[in-house]
Amino acid sequence: MNGVRSNQDDADATAGPAPDDGHDLAPDDADQLADPALDGVELRHLRGFLAVAEERSFTHAADRLRIGQPALTRAVRALEATLGVRLLDRTTRRVALTDAGRRLYADLAPLLPRLAAALRSPAGPGLLRLGFTSLLPAACGTLVTEFKAATGAKVRLVRRDTPLAGLETGESDVVVLRGEVPRDAGLRTALLFREPRVAAVPRAAAPGSLARRRVLDWAELAELPLVVNTVTGTTRPELWPADRRPRLACTAGNFDEWLEAVAAGHGVGVAPEGVAERHPHPRIRYVRLKNAPPVPVRLALPARDADPLAERFFALGGQHRR
Repeated sequence: MNGVRSNQDDADATAGPAPDDGHDLAPDDADQLADPALDGVELRHLRGFLAVAEERSFTHAADRLRIGQPALTRAVRALEATLGVRLLDRTTRRVALTDAGRRLYADLAPLLPRLAAALRSPAGPGLLRLGFTSLLPAACGTLVTEFKAATGAKVRLVRRDTPLAGLETGESDVVVLRGEVPRDAGLRTALLFREPRVAAVPRAAAPGSLARRRVLDWAELAELPLVVNTVTGTTRPELWPADRRPRLACTAGNFDEWLEAVAAGHGVGVAPEGVAERHPHPRIRYVRLKNAPPVPVRLALPARDADPLAERFFALGGQHRR
């Protein structure tokens, strides 16, 4: 009862804390937890720093985190003040990591997903964050349905226009990636299927009768200016022979910019087949390609310390390979 203390309370207070069956922290662990460098560091500071480090932009990072840019700026500055080191070099035109920022990013990126998983685990029904870039393949719908039925977990779809679809920043637990995955990315991958490509042709600015063609040969594109999504796209001039490659007309940093650049007539684009059905545009005509290399579609998760639900989803995906 409030305001009442028993003799047992006094005895317990005098005796000090009871032993915890041998599970007390070791002295070294206790010293680490008492490290002054940890004082004042909050999870939102770390998430904010990682997002800016990935986006190289406070504006884009704030959009990703769904917070205001001033709040994000304060979070990053608070982290720098606590650590006593500058993590980012800022100008009116660009944001770059300092040497200290690069070291912190390399250490934090794999740790934040583990922390998030630890905090989610006692909270009730599991949640899997499935990351993707511009377009989640339709075939993944069946995989998600089977996973939810098998585990009882919820699935949150996370679109991130980054090369690893949010896996590198801890915003996704497992991701669907198109194209080749860097060998040094620290990931395990499983091929799901290979997806045909189509050409995206601007209706107004297409040379000759290009926009009226039903089929184009892959080799024909070598004579045309190419619009390339350099962040999440899967088509670059290097896919053609070295002596006969398309000219790079312009680049885009995400799918939406790529789509509008093609529509504006800057050049021809190449995309996975599903784009034609799910992203129609009044100023673009999608044309079937023959002899084009297909796009590999893979599941990916961290090679170490992956979320247990991500492991389940990854294993189930292996059964759906076709």
